[in-house]
Amino acid sequence: MIYILVALKCEAQAFIEKFKLDSTTKQNENLSVVISGIGNENMYKTATNIVSKMDKSDMILNVGICGANKNYKIGQLLDEKDINLTSVDHEVDYVKYEAVDMESSGFKNATKDIKNKYIFKVVSDHFEPESVTKDLAKKLIYTQIDEIMEKIS
Repeated sequence: MIYILVALKCEAQAFIEKFKLDSTTKQNENLSVVISGIGNENMYKTATNIVSKMDKSDMILNVGICGANKNYKIGQLLDEKDINLTSVDHEVDYVKYEAVDMESSGFKNATKDIKNKYIFKVVSDHFEPESVTKDLAKKLIYTQIDEIMEKIS
């Protein structure tokens, strides 16, 4: 099973549409999309719950949008292994960081003992969080799903 943890309903909707998942259960026989809610604490609780149910062959992913400096293009897929992703507890609107999100730290803490874990973020803005709409977030995630699935296969 591949567990995909997202913070927002609009992020989940991208996977639901792409894989034609049941909109109620948000899953099929190979994939389960789980909405944690915003923030590290919500992600930690959700990921801890999923980890307790996982088999050794299962994978767990944290996928979502992030703010980043102008070295990154809007819509660019970031793999946490390749960037300095900082997890913050509030929206930031200034260029102090390379890239920021609000859930990755909670995910990392909950999955520290898991081998098959991944964090992927899609740049949604250049530290202008007020510019991000639900439709934009969904579209940005949707356009990167194929690349995400290729990276984990």
